[in-house]
Amino acid sequence: DAFIILDNIRKTKEVYKNSGVVIEDLGDGILNVEFQSKMNTIGGDVLAGLNKGIDLAEKDFQGLVVGNQAANFSVGANIGMIFMMAVEQEYDELNMAVKMFQDTMMRMRYSAIPTVAAPHGMCLGGGCELSLHADKVVAAAETYIGLVEFGVGVIPGGGGSKEMALRASDTFRKNDVELNVLQEYFLTIGMAKVSTSAYEAYDLGILQKGKDVVVVNKDRQIATAKAYAKLMAEAGYTQPIRRTDVKVLGKQALGMFLVGTDSMEAGHYISEHDKKIADKLAYVMAGGDLSETSFVSEQYLLDLEREAFLSLCTERKTLERIQHMLKTGKPLRN
Repeated sequence: DAFIILDNIRKTKEVYKNSGVVIEDLGDGILNVEFQSKMNTIGGDVLAGLNKGIDLAEKDFQGLVVGNQAANFSVGANIGMIFMMAVEQEYDELNMAVKMFQDTMMRMRYSAIPTVAAPHGMCLGGGCELSLHADKVVAAAETYIGLVEFGVGVIPGGGGSKEMALRASDTFRKNDVELNVLQEYFLTIGMAKVSTSAYEAYDLGILQKGKDVVVVNKDRQIATAKAYAKLMAEAGYTQPIRRTDVKVLGKQALGMFLVGTDSMEAGHYISEHDKKIADKLAYVMAGGDLSETSFVSEQYLLDLEREAFLSLCTERKTLERIQHMLKTGKPLRN
């Protein structure tokens, strides 16, 4: 029981399949969504599969695991698709694609059943956002996880920027200097930090102590994730209420970030385009240019994030970065 090998059960336990995912029944009322796309990138078919998995689990099962046993968990969103839409200036389509990504991530958190993500290997960009929104993460010890969207000239657009602002808001303590906390989370995205192990992801605020767990033996990962999903379901899992109490600092934080990016550019640490992306991110994480500290909803932050993401997709230098990444697999500094 300690080992679930997906290759062995895929044929017999398959519940649903499309071009991007296979959904298997792991037994005990737990479903597993396994990505099957190239490099496990997250495109429309994978998002449709995730939604289908949540639908099925809510109807007839008790919980959902998102895991696979390929070399990497997921290298992020399908940037080829984003590039095509942006080049052809189909911004309405792109807006809908990003909105679908955000809505799917929010369903991961606000569904009626417990969701468990099981990242391993490379878990970047969209794959990381998926893990951020799961009820629990059961990560393999060797997990390279991080929000790397800056490398292709955009900000995290699938809920990653919102989630970092929300986690910063949850870490604020009474009479504490809140800007310093927010700055840490801002730099995690702004410097495209990737953890070199699952344990390091705790320090980056990507995994949460006391909630997320690390498994050393990768072969036991799916079974462990299933056990946690079952445990949460049996403990009487209730659907969480959507958050409207995210504390954002408004102009106070925005001003500090803009001064910081200005001096970084003046000192030639970052390029002009890097500064533009960082300023967009600052605007989202500060909750816009509100005149005072306010409490906002997650949806408010998601809308800001999507707007910033789309505006960056209209930039020529962003398109150059995406194209370079698609061609060479390496980030371009322009």
